[in-house]
Amino acid sequence: MQAENTNPRISLIICAHNEEKHIGECLRSVIKNSGGKLHEIIVVDNASTDRTKEIAESFPGVRVSHEKNKGLIRARAHGHTKAKGEILAFIDADTKMPPGWVDTVIDEFKKDKNLACLSGPYIYFDIPKWKQALVAVYWHGLAFPIYLLVGFMAVGGNFAIRKDVLDKMGGFDTSIEFYGEDTNIARRASKFGKVKFKLSMPMHTSGRRLTHHGIFKTSALYISNFLSEVIWHKPITKKYKDVR
Repeated sequence: MQAENTNPRISLIICAHNEEKHIGECLRSVIKNSGGKLHEIIVVDNASTDRTKEIAESFPGVRVSHEKNKGLIRARAHGHTKAKGEILAFIDADTKMPPGWVDTVIDEFKKDKNLACLSGPYIYFDIPKWKQALVAVYWHGLAFPIYLLVGFMAVGGNFAIRKDVLDKMGGFDTSIEFYGEDTNIARRASKFGKVKFKLSMPMHTSGRRLTHHGIFKTSALYISNFLSEVIWHKPITKKYKDVR
């Protein structure tokens, strides 16, 4: 008799606005490295005017859902309403899922019923080696110690959350435009269980925003909005610019 599969159903949600340059490679990595263990793959086409929808729909098993109101958090909220899994996993359209990522999500949520949200750092695949080294120092020497002190941390393009926790939280805060949205999720989720930040669960992503703004300005933006969310429960930066 075949053993019953007790793995949680995982809905992978990828929010995409004008991501024709990256969405294909993202989906290829997901299909290759998820091992067929995802319950569903949803691409939220967020008011794109390019070929994002067309490219995403060309992949078998990928469902495209349209959110006409532009905005990352509005796209995440749309994905929340469409997903059917017990665990909702979010990555960005300019990421490449590494092997073992889905297995880590399954294992962590199976072994800890009190785990509300799971996240990990970024590895930027398209920046010079010296910048990659600085980013690694940032994650290990600054971000992770702050996480241990505060008790929660999440990265928007690399996290998974229990759907029932997201429901209890009242979903995503769509008043937030961009910066601080991931810390907002982690902070609110921590009221309903453990929020774990795992250095050994990286997501490979484009460093285009870091390249555009510069490594020090980018770090300052994320750190200041993290602290603002922690202390005042709202981000300090109200506007953001698309980088494509």
